[in-house]
Amino acid sequence: MSRPGSRPDERGVNKNGDPGGHLSVLTDTLTAAVRPETRLLSAFKRDIDVRKVYLAGREYYSEEGKTFELRLVGKIKQQLSADTTLRPEYPPCFGLTEFSQQATDVALGKSSRAVIENRVLGVQTPGFTAAVRLGAELLKHWYDACAAWCGPVYLSSPCDDSLAGIFQAAGIQDICEYYYWDDKQRGVCLEKLLEDLERAPERSVVVLSASAHYPTGADLSQNQWAVITQLVMRRRLFPFLLLPAQALCNGDLERDAWPVQYCASQGMELLCAQSFSHCFGLYGEAVGHLLCVSKQNSHRLSVQSKADKIVRSLWAQPSVGGAHVVATVLSNPAHLVEWQREVKCIVERCMLIRNILRERLRLLGTPGCWDHLTQQGGLFCCTGLNGQQVEFLSNRRHVYLLPGGCLNVSAINGGNLDYITESIHLALTTSL
Repeated sequence: MSRPGSRPDERGVNKNGDPGGHLSVLTDTLTAAVRPETRLLSAFKRDIDVRKVYLAGREYYSEEGKTFELRLVGKIKQQLSADTTLRPEYPPCFGLTEFSQQATDVALGKSSRAVIENRVLGVQTPGFTAAVRLGAELLKHWYDACAAWCGPVYLSSPCDDSLAGIFQAAGIQDICEYYYWDDKQRGVCLEKLLEDLERAPERSVVVLSASAHYPTGADLSQNQWAVITQLVMRRRLFPFLLLPAQALCNGDLERDAWPVQYCASQGMELLCAQSFSHCFGLYGEAVGHLLCVSKQNSHRLSVQSKADKIVRSLWAQPSVGGAHVVATVLSNPAHLVEWQREVKCIVERCMLIRNILRERLRLLGTPGCWDHLTQQGGLFCCTGLNGQQVEFLSNRRHVYLLPGGCLNVSAINGGNLDYITESIHLALTTSL
């Protein structure tokens, strides 16, 4: 039965102006807010100044300013493409077993008690974001099923701006922040961090960066982790750890994963999202992994059952190309040594850039202390520049940083280092 006034006329248009009398389901679709990185990249591409520099990218850039492919990874890809025993077929929904085993071992250690007692579930995912999403979906299920963990999700301030949206997409709307980076002391403020977590309701989820914190590059020390872990256990909080670029922070797999191994050694239940895209240069192949460590191996089966259902509804099967590369490298001692050597060169180059940038700023007499540049690690660092100074850099100097003053260290090279240093100096000394 038609609504009054909805009968179509001879042209097929009703009195409400709707062709055919049908309303579009897309009429009230809201336009999503444009991400800061997207706006920055668009502005950079429109910029015609020959001196322009983009320091907000997420990839590792070589000295030539190009995204970098590790020599070993290229060689392994060629070998795999020539391997006639590898047939095109769908992998299991949890991904390649060999990859998952290797990913679990590098995060928890082969001698991990949780691994030996079969209390760990590993799931290959199409990238880091998908690993976080799967973890969020499992949390939402636990919320709905038994309210064993039912508090809000706490994210660091600042953090990757996509994290809140991932949890919200899984149906978790209660998102809070805990204090992390302090602009004045230009580092992690443990005191305020602990104050925020102390006030968090019991059974809250706390998302913590194990290493390579994005976007600041400022990581917690082992002593700080020990203090935080005690608070998390005492307050009955649930840790969701992030390991987005293992080995790219300190040049060592085990050192970067130490917080994950420490938490597991304390008998804590936890989730850990991993990514191998950065550390293997597999940016277009999205190789992620989710670890779930439970208290009892009987819990593992129920988590596995639920994870299977979630995965089949989200992506069914992950792609296997990048996972084959990672598994091949991590399972072969000779390949592993070669890969670690290449990664260490990347880490050493980034640290050299940090040291040179700090020294050049000192020689220019740039206001402030810049020691924090070398106290951070990985690809990213937080300069401590405020919004007005960041805007000066993009508008007046054509140097593009993230809004919070964070940048990708690897995008600095011999061709732009002097210009970037001079630009930062001017941003701090020019009257705006």
